[in-house]
Amino acid sequence: MTPPHMDRRTLLRAGALGTGLLVAGALPAGADVLKRDRPVLTHGIQSGDVTTDGALIWTKADRPSRMLVEVSADPSFRHSRCVTGPVLTPATDGTGKLRVRGLPPGRDVYYRVQAEDLDGRTRSEPLTGHFRTAPVGNEDIRFAWSGDVAGQGWGINPDIGGMVGFAAVAARKPDFFLHSGDTVYSDGPLSESVTLPDGQVWHNIVTAAKSKVAESLDEYRGQFAYNLMDSNVRQLFASVPSIVQWDDHEVLNNWYPGEILDLPQYTEKRVDVLAKRAFQAFHEYQPVDPARAVDGRVYRSFSFGRRLDLFVLDMRTYKDANTAPKDGIGHILGDKQAKWLVDSLSRSRATWKIVAADLPLGLLVPDGTDIEAVANGLPGAPGGREHELAWVLSELQRRRVRNVVWLTADVHYTAAHHYSPDRAAFQDFDPFWEFVSGPLHAGAFGPNTLDPTFGPSAEFVHAPPVANTSPLVGYQHFGEVAIDGRSGELTVWLRDGRGASLWSKKLRPEGAR
Repeated sequence: MTPPHMDRRTLLRAGALGTGLLVAGALPAGADVLKRDRPVLTHGIQSGDVTTDGALIWTKADRPSRMLVEVSADPSFRHSRCVTGPVLTPATDGTGKLRVRGLPPGRDVYYRVQAEDLDGRTRSEPLTGHFRTAPVGNEDIRFAWSGDVAGQGWGINPDIGGMVGFAAVAARKPDFFLHSGDTVYSDGPLSESVTLPDGQVWHNIVTAAKSKVAESLDEYRGQFAYNLMDSNVRQLFASVPSIVQWDDHEVLNNWYPGEILDLPQYTEKRVDVLAKRAFQAFHEYQPVDPARAVDGRVYRSFSFGRRLDLFVLDMRTYKDANTAPKDGIGHILGDKQAKWLVDSLSRSRATWKIVAADLPLGLLVPDGTDIEAVANGLPGAPGGREHELAWVLSELQRRRVRNVVWLTADVHYTAAHHYSPDRAAFQDFDPFWEFVSGPLHAGAFGPNTLDPTFGPSAEFVHAPPVANTSPLVGYQHFGEVAIDGRSGELTVWLRDGRGASLWSKKLRPEGAR
C-alpha cells in the first residue's frame, strides 16, 4: 500500500532506494548492473513463517515498484497463479512482504518474484524460489538451526567463497531453517583485512554500514543488507523457508530494555531508541510475519503436523536488567510470554514440542560482572531469571507435558546438554534435552560454565581452544533435527560448518503410539 502523502510521481522522483544498492555481490546472477530501464531485485528473495497453506515471501527492489509473486506446484510454472503484492517504497528501504495462501499442505511450492514499475510497462528479471508447506499428518520432518552471523570481525570473505556455512545447510535440503538469533552484528564493524596468529590474512567485503556501529535506521538496515550480498545466504533463503528470531546483536551486545550506554563509539546512548530502529530494520529485512506473533513482534508458534509444534521465544524484549539482583525474582520472558509458552505447550497435541530459545538455559553467560542469560552462577535454589524458568519447568511437569526439547545458539560453539532433577538443586521438573549449535559464520568461543541449578550435564561439546577463532580455522556449526513420521523418533545431529556430523542422538518419545 502506498504510504499517505506519497503518490506515484513522488515515488518515481525518489529514484533508487538506499541501502546496499549496487554494492558488489548484491545483485543476483544475470542482472545487468548497467541496465537501468527496469527495476532490479537487488538482494534476492526469501520465504518464511511457513504454514499448512502458504508462506511469507520477501524481496527488495532498487526503485519504487510493485511486488508480484507467481506460485506453482510445477517448477516449470506451466500452471501457476500470480498474486499482487505491496508497492516497494523508500519507507521500507525498498523491501516488501506478501503472504501467499490457499496452497495444499505438505507440498513443494515454486515461486517467482518480480518488481513491476509503477507505470506497469516493465518488470524486473524474475527470481525463483522454493518452499514446502507444513504437513498435517504423521509426515517426516527435517530442519536445521544455527545462529551468529558476521560477528567478531569475520564478514564476507571472497577468498573462501563467502559464508559457506549457509551452502552446507542448503545441501542438507531441510524443510525449513530456524535462525536462532544474532542474525546480524550491528555492533561489529568490519576491517578490510585481519591478520591471523599463523600469518594468514582474512579479507572482508566492507560497506559503509559495516564500517561503524549501527545507530541510525539506515545503518541498521545496512547490517541486514550486507549479509544478503553473499550468494550462499541468498541461495539458502531462496530454496528453504526460514523461521527467524532475534537476540542481542541485532541491536548491540548484551542489551536490555531501559539500558543507558557508557560506550564512546555510540552517540545515541539510549538503548530503547536503538532497539526501536533495529526492530524496524529486522522486520523490514526478515521474512517474519508480525501477524503470527502473539505480541506483533517475535514470539510465535508453528505446527508441522502431528509430530512437531515449534515455539519461538523472544528472550530479549521483556528481560529485566542484567544488573538486577541475582538472587531475587527476575524475568527473561516476562509474565505474559511465560504464561503463553506454558499454556501453548500444554495445549499442543504434537508428539514433539520444540522450544527455540535465543539464549541457553543452564550456561553461565556473563556481562562483565553481571548476568546476560538465565543462569546466575549461584549455588542452591533458583534466583533472578532462573526463578521464571523454574516456574515454566515445574508447570510443564504439573500439567504432564512430555517430549519438550530446547534448541539455541548464542554462545558460538556446539553442545548437547541433558537436564535432570537427580543432579539439580531445583527438582520439580522432568528431565529434558537442550541442544546448542553455532556459529554459522562468526568467531568461535567456549565452552561456557554450566550452572548446577537445573542439573545439566554436557554430553557433548565442540569448542575451540582459543577465543574468537576465525572461520578459517573451523569450529563453525549448525544443528539438524529429523523426526520419523511413522515411529515418531527424533534424531539430532550436531554438524560442523561443512555439514559433517560431529555427534548425534536419537530420542524416542514418551507415550509414542
